[in-house]
Amino acid sequence: MFCPNCGQQQVTQEIKFCSRCGFPLGLISEILAHGGFLPQLAELYKSKTLFSRRNGLIFSLFWFMIFVLILTPLSGIADLDNMAGIFAIIGTMGSLIIMVASFLVLKKEPTKFDIPQNSISNSPVKNIQEANQTALPPQQTQPAQSYIPPVNSWKAANTGDLVHPNSVTEETTKLLNNEMDEN
Repeated sequence: MFCPNCGQQQVTQEIKFCSRCGFPLGLISEILAHGGFLPQLAELYKSKTLFSRRNGLIFSLFWFMIFVLILTPLSGIADLDNMAGIFAIIGTMGSLIIMVASFLVLKKEPTKFDIPQNSISNSPVKNIQEANQTALPPQQTQPAQSYIPPVNSWKAANTGDLVHPNSVTEETTKLLNNEMDEN
């Protein structure tokens, strides 16, 4: 196993901290031992429950469609006018009650985090080599002779001191000469 922080190869899979940088490796070895997943997070990947808010809303929609859009017209065609009204009321009110109950009583489904299986590799060396091959674009060079400074550059101006600053001793000598001239 390699340390994900510094790349140091570890002696065993059971080591808790990196021998070079001290990075905690307890979870890393557990992730490797369980094929890329932590057992503590297994409840996030449980099968979906039947009684969830989403399923309640879908059931409410089907209830409305069956009673109002299917049974009401069929009972009207069969000359059962009283039943058509009853089906319309049951369909509309029933779907509203189911919808409100879904929001108030049922829980949301937990968000499922998808982890691609092919991103976990058994060979960290292979991943490091692949990363090095695609890490940077190919080197591009420009010969120094072809360099031309920009037109409005501070170096292009004729400012002697900025381009070639004087040494500390030259400045000190100038100050001393100015003091002697004043005396």
